[in-house]
Amino acid sequence: MDLVIKNCRLVDKIGEYYIKVDDGKISDISKSPLSASETIDVKNNYVLPGFIDPHIHFRDPGLTQKEDFKTGSLSAANGGFTTVFDMPNTLPKTDTYDALKEKIKIAKSKSVVNFEIFAGTNDLDEMERMVELKPIAFKIFMDLESDENLENIFHDLSLLKEKTDYNGLVATHCEKKSIVENETAKLKQKDENEAIDYSYARPAVSEDESVRQAIELAGKNNLSLHVCHLSSKKSLALVKNASKKQQVSWEFTPHHLLLDNSAYNTYGTFMKTNPPLREKQDSVRISDLDETSIIGTDHAPHTLEDKQKGVWNSSPGIPNLETVVPLLLTEVNRGNIDFELIPRIFSKNAADVYGLENKGEIAVGKDADFTVIDLKREGTFNIEEFETKAEYSPFDGKNYIGMPVMTIVNGKTVMNKL
Repeated sequence: MDLVIKNCRLVDKIGEYYIKVDDGKISDISKSPLSASETIDVKNNYVLPGFIDPHIHFRDPGLTQKEDFKTGSLSAANGGFTTVFDMPNTLPKTDTYDALKEKIKIAKSKSVVNFEIFAGTNDLDEMERMVELKPIAFKIFMDLESDENLENIFHDLSLLKEKTDYNGLVATHCEKKSIVENETAKLKQKDENEAIDYSYARPAVSEDESVRQAIELAGKNNLSLHVCHLSSKKSLALVKNASKKQQVSWEFTPHHLLLDNSAYNTYGTFMKTNPPLREKQDSVRISDLDETSIIGTDHAPHTLEDKQKGVWNSSPGIPNLETVVPLLLTEVNRGNIDFELIPRIFSKNAADVYGLENKGEIAVGKDADFTVIDLKREGTFNIEEFETKAEYSPFDGKNYIGMPVMTIVNGKTVMNKL
């Protein structure tokens, strides 16, 4: 099947363009008219390379009351994303060959967008088997592991790299277990806890120390490191410095860029997430975005009941897939972000880090994944109109300027608000 998308504005070009698609690939880009059996008029809106979210939790299998691959992928498409990477902390954990194979089967049967799957770590033999299924990378939740275990995990991954075609990329959740446990124990001694206490139970120093440790272990074991949901300014300085000498990348979430821990006083435990929102002086900010940045939403939906069990028992996580693009386009319209950064931070940089050679740019031969942006469309977020199962968002009721209005995956339209 062939397709032509006409009246396209491209970020790095002047004028309007036609893009032709054959069998899910870009076959031509021209200022002159092109013809095909199907034509889509995007009405002079911007066409960007399909957005990639390298950090989502679709809860499938085992926790599908919170989200599943169907609702999650519809949420992704509604938010302008054409590819998502699912994390391994489902039930069962995606840390065995059988569990990984089953999750891939589920995703293939339900997903309306492209997907990749993270594998959890396990013993060397089990990880060798998982490599056969080509997980996008291995994920380590450093906040759940002792220092001794971390030494062993990183070492095993280095052996895995030597023995298989595993590329040596490891993604990390960086919070130091011992610091979190000590600070949490202290705060639980208070007569009464408030939601904001959660941010002090997992302080910025726990992230900083964990990031430092991850950089050291990755370097020692000749692994490429990707730091997930980086939230601390000091940690940002650490990864930037390390990236001059070794393969280190990182991602930001919208909530860490746009909010600080004072939001707990407004939203209570709905704001609970790991790592938590930081004190203003410690937090990363929109101004920290540059051409090397990656946005990973850490889309982590829960039921309303899960989010209202008190400071310590409420589930951590915020749904972000349907709000992040309008939020950052609003920052573009406010003059806080250069629009030319948008295709980099939402697509190209993640494709480069994770080795998705056919994604991340609009060029002949690349996959026909597109996110169409109306940079001036205004509106108000309404959680009831979202595709996610989550019924809460700190951005519900907020105004935005700029919206993804069409999502095209492998040449097929999966969302259209034009």
